[in-house]
Amino acid sequence: MTGYAAASAGSPRGTLSLELRSVNSRFLDVQFRINEELRAYEPMLREAISARVTRGKVDCRLSFGQEPANLSNHLNPRALERLKALAEEARKAFPRAEPLRIADVLRWPGMVAEEADEEGLRAASVELCRRALDELVASRTREGAKLAAAIRERVRTMRAQVERVAPLVPQAAAAYQDKITQRLREAIGSADEERIRTEVALFAARTDVAEEIERLRAHLDEVAAVLDKGGAVGKRLDFLAQELNREANTLAAKAASAAISDLALELKLGIEQVREQVQNLE
Repeated sequence: MTGYAAASAGSPRGTLSLELRSVNSRFLDVQFRINEELRAYEPMLREAISARVTRGKVDCRLSFGQEPANLSNHLNPRALERLKALAEEARKAFPRAEPLRIADVLRWPGMVAEEADEEGLRAASVELCRRALDELVASRTREGAKLAAAIRERVRTMRAQVERVAPLVPQAAAAYQDKITQRLREAIGSADEERIRTEVALFAARTDVAEEIERLRAHLDEVAAVLDKGGAVGKRLDFLAQELNREANTLAAKAASAAISDLALELKLGIEQVREQVQNLE
C-alpha cells in the first residue's frame, strides 16, 4: 500500500529529519538514504520498520537539516596523522604531485570531529522512527479499509454470478436432450430412448460443475472471513484469488452453454480485479 510520513526534531547537530514513503509491492523491500554520519543507525531503523510493515517497498530517508551555529568542531588527530602518513607515501611515489590543500584535508572522511551526544542522537532517531511509523501505518490502514470495501463489493458480485450458474446446468442438459432427440429422428426416423438416455448421462457427467460451484462458494466465504478478521491479509487473499481463478477456469472449460461460458468469463474478470487489489494490501 502507498503511504507517506515525516517527522523532525532538534538534536545537538541540528534538525534531524526522517521521511518514510511506501508504494505497492508483493514483498517487503526497505531502501535507505541516510547521511554518512548516521549510517550506523540503519540496522535499528530496518528492524523498527520490519516490525511494523510486512509488505511494500519502503523508502527511508534520515538526514540533518541546518546545523546550529554553536556546534564545536575540531580536527580528528588520528585521521590527521593517518592522512599525513598517506601523503608522505604518495609523495615518494609521485614526487611532482601537488601538495594537499586545506580544503582537501577538511574533506577527508572523518577529519572533522563533532562534539555531540551520540546516545542522545540515537534516542532522537528512535523516537523519530516511531512517530513516522505511527503516521505511515495509520495512512496505510485508511487506504487498506477502502481497498477492503472495494474487494467486498466485488465478492458480492461474484457470489451472485456463481448462483446464476447453478440453474443453467439442468437447462443445458434439457436442451442437449432435445437436440440429440431431434438428430436421431432426422437420421433414422425415430428416437432411440436408450441411446438418448446414455448420451444425456454422458453429457451431464462431462458438464457437471457442482463441485466447482461449491468450491467457489467456499473460497468467496473465506475471502469475506479473512477481510472481517483484519490484520495482515494480503498473502492469504492472494492465495485465495489464485484458487478462485483455478475453479473459474474449470467452470469455463466445462461450460455446457454459452450463458454459462459468459458467466465464467465475467467471474474470471472479477477475480482478476480482486487480485490486482490484493497486491496492494498488507
